[in-house]
Amino acid sequence: MAEISASLVKELRERTGAGMMECKKALTENNGDIEASADYLRKTGLAKADKKASRIAAEGRIVAAQADGKAVLVEINSETDFVAKDANFIGFTDAVGQAALDAADVEALKNAKLPSGQTVEETRAELIAKVGENVQVRRIARVDSGNVLSAYVHGGRIGVLIELKGGNADLARGLAMHVAAMNPPYISPAHVPADFIAKEKEIALAQVKDTGKPAEILEKMIAGKIAKTVNEICLTGQSYVLDTNVTVEQALKAAGAEVVSFVRLAVGEGIEKQTDDFAAEVMKQAGLA
Repeated sequence: MAEISASLVKELRERTGAGMMECKKALTENNGDIEASADYLRKTGLAKADKKASRIAAEGRIVAAQADGKAVLVEINSETDFVAKDANFIGFTDAVGQAALDAADVEALKNAKLPSGQTVEETRAELIAKVGENVQVRRIARVDSGNVLSAYVHGGRIGVLIELKGGNADLARGLAMHVAAMNPPYISPAHVPADFIAKEKEIALAQVKDTGKPAEILEKMIAGKIAKTVNEICLTGQSYVLDTNVTVEQALKAAGAEVVSFVRLAVGEGIEKQTDDFAAEVMKQAGLA
């Protein structure tokens, strides 16, 4: 029997998209013949990953994990919501979430070992063959801190990491839920860019300049409009979703806490989804277009 080298396994894997272990098995079964091994993988349905790699995957799940002062979110995409609810996909994403606790970025995560002994990338390739869709580990967000952390996922589609200085786990989770629901772009007015403020001032001035009011009154009106807009887009200025009688800022002050940072991920955001024109596709197949 021919010796199966690592380079031969790598070549077959790059060619077929199948997992390392499956490639090695195929080469062993076919005495190191790469052509026969590729055929073997196609026949067994394990060489599908490469054919699906270019297909748009904008559905999927956000998964979270938290332990020992670390908290992570990972977005893992599939092509359809149907596969996103598949037990095999869910099991894969849960395992990847745990592995992400010790991964600095997506590339490191792809090479991380899962409890099965295979890497994330090897397992992903096998999952593609099993579910018949493109699957991608898209992005990771992480916090490694001695502060109070919360990793929250809503419905598998929106995930939030939040870091507090002071406060407690319950407050952190409540604020993570707030961020998931309200999606504020900034923590506080101090974090709002100066060019945004300038633009809002320009708009407010255009709205009040023809009112005939004295300059000092107009200045107060403009300042009030800007303050209202800024509060609406800042976490601290919003009414707290778990107690709408107070703002988030008031809830933080009551707990002696402040928000250091937060990250919000939503499944598929920023991915241009493909829209199928079924009528055009039928006409094309019928030779009418």
